[in-house]
Amino acid sequence: MTTQEQVLDVARRARQAAAELAPLPRATKDAALHAIADALLARSAEIVEANAGDVARAREAGTSEYMIDRLSLSTERVEKIAAAVRHVASLPDPVGESVRGYTLPNGLELRQIRVPLGVVGIIYEGRPNVTVDAAALTLKSGNAVLLRGSSSAYDSNVALVEVMRSALTDVPADAVQLVPGRDRDSVKYLMRARGLVDVLIPRGGASLINSVVEESTVPVIETGVGNCHVYVDADADLGMAVDILVNAKTQRPSVCNAAETVLVHRDIAADFLPRALEALRGKGVTVHGDEAVRAYGDDVVAATEEDWSNEYLSLDLAAAVVGSLEDAVAHIRRYGSAHTEAIVTTSQSAARRFVALVDSAAVMVNASTRFTDGEEFGFGAEIGISTQKLHARGPMGLPELTSTKYVVTGEGHLKGA
Repeated sequence: MTTQEQVLDVARRARQAAAELAPLPRATKDAALHAIADALLARSAEIVEANAGDVARAREAGTSEYMIDRLSLSTERVEKIAAAVRHVASLPDPVGESVRGYTLPNGLELRQIRVPLGVVGIIYEGRPNVTVDAAALTLKSGNAVLLRGSSSAYDSNVALVEVMRSALTDVPADAVQLVPGRDRDSVKYLMRARGLVDVLIPRGGASLINSVVEESTVPVIETGVGNCHVYVDADADLGMAVDILVNAKTQRPSVCNAAETVLVHRDIAADFLPRALEALRGKGVTVHGDEAVRAYGDDVVAATEEDWSNEYLSLDLAAAVVGSLEDAVAHIRRYGSAHTEAIVTTSQSAARRFVALVDSAAVMVNASTRFTDGEEFGFGAEIGISTQKLHARGPMGLPELTSTKYVVTGEGHLKGA
């Protein structure tokens, strides 16, 4: 069983590493990232072998194939992870960037600059790629990271962290650490390490996120679940709408930016729904529809109240017919998770109104919800997708892993009465 002292020990080492890492120049950090990418490629076989054990145990435990897909690593996936690390290295260093600056009337020069957060703890479920993404982003932004993945990916994470730490020579290896232990106690101790850990970022399902938000004494950046919606407007191009919906639902259904609900304007329901249901049926999607949707398909399952707020992470989709754009927005506000919503329409006024009314981290106009992603946004990777409103919102890249401080320069200025 993991002890509190074991967790606090890695947190103390991370804090020291963060102090050493913060002033390092970009060239040193970028060299470390390229060394990590080289090591991942050179040792991909042992990473994949460790991951195979995790996958085998997950299958024995009856884990769904969708979740196993998130857990699985292959040589090709390791290559993509390494490429993402190199992309992070190519991005501008946010540390030291001037957010604003000016000279005050009394002659004092004021600058607000970006600085690292310090020690960032990541608590996440069975996605070993997050282990590397988080390490790369935190290192580049001058932070130390404490990684607490799920027990289902434990061997994969041990291998990945060992490979990354072995590649670090000119930056402190303790900038990247795995929190010891597989049991719930290690998570609890991490959440109580206030003063050593500066911020926690949970990534996973609703129960994990709620647990961290409610129990942690360390400040938390909340990454929300993805109950994402596609609204097909009365003025939609129906062919485009079918393509976007099918992509948003089926391209990779086990991720948080996959669509979970489609809302269809009643004026085009008779033309759109038969085409959409046929296309979804061809991809193996089970549609959970309201009464209006069920009229267009005998195989449509009657939707329950729970379906409207469900993050399926599978080939299931909730569907409803709405009377107006405003009705669609009301549905999204009631049941959505403030992650990503999409509108398909040829009407610029409808698009503008949807964007203005929807209160989510990302809004897509005539594009799949699957684009809400740090890599797709050009961030190289992401530390998570924040659905809260303080500090960061949406995919979090390098700037979101910094805070700021003010630098005030004078010439012997003294404060008067």
